[in-house]
Amino acid sequence: MIRILSALFLIPVFFSCIWFLPPLWLLVVAEAVLVLAFVEYAGLADALGARVPRAASGAAAMAMCAAVGVGLPLELPLVAAFVGLGALVVGSRGPAASVLADIGAAVFPVVYLGLPLGTFVALHALAGRESVVLLVLTVIVSDSAQYFTGRWLGRHKLSPVISPKKTVEGALGGFVLAPVVMAVVAHWWLPGRSVGWVLLMGLAIVGLGIVGDLFESLLKRSAGVKDSSALIPGHGGVLDRIDAMLFAAPMFYVFLKYGG
Repeated sequence: MIRILSALFLIPVFFSCIWFLPPLWLLVVAEAVLVLAFVEYAGLADALGARVPRAASGAAAMAMCAAVGVGLPLELPLVAAFVGLGALVVGSRGPAASVLADIGAAVFPVVYLGLPLGTFVALHALAGRESVVLLVLTVIVSDSAQYFTGRWLGRHKLSPVISPKKTVEGALGGFVLAPVVMAVVAHWWLPGRSVGWVLLMGLAIVGLGIVGDLFESLLKRSAGVKDSSALIPGHGGVLDRIDAMLFAAPMFYVFLKYGG
């Protein structure tokens, strides 16, 4: 019941932000989500034994999100993150066996959190609010189809070591239903795109969403935790809710910007 009530509250709020907020204010929301997700990521890094300089690493991820969201050249936040975080590590510690893991964990949020959430905002400016809603709707339909198909027909584990509850049959349910729903809605919200192109894009969103889900599950299982946090009652943490979107959003943006 708590899970359902949380969803009934969060889903309308989420879609309202996408539909009614202009890109600049949507960027503010994305940055807030990034901060919450970064805190959870840093906690996972701690559990895995990596030292993440929270202020510097979080600021670098936020800078990437802002740069992508407003259309600035990506080399600006990348150079700043590389030089700034590298200098911070050199100036704050001596030789240690974990130094490469620490700097890797510090830089990773720039591309894992900052880039995807920035492209989420950039989609709004590139193709309108409808494109953002279409992306989120496709991911939600995919997740739901995977869950219910897996419960109904699931027999073969998709990745038993990383996520024992995911099944091959559930994944196939997502690959079948989500692209079809996307193609139907895209007829109005992405006019001029061929059905085949949209179906291909839908398949990519489903596939990358599954990869994003499994990737975050791998981080959690490696850290020995079930959820990234207990922030959202019945749903875990922010990372648990946006894991699929982190991998799907950049690809969707590239499809819309450079695709046919």
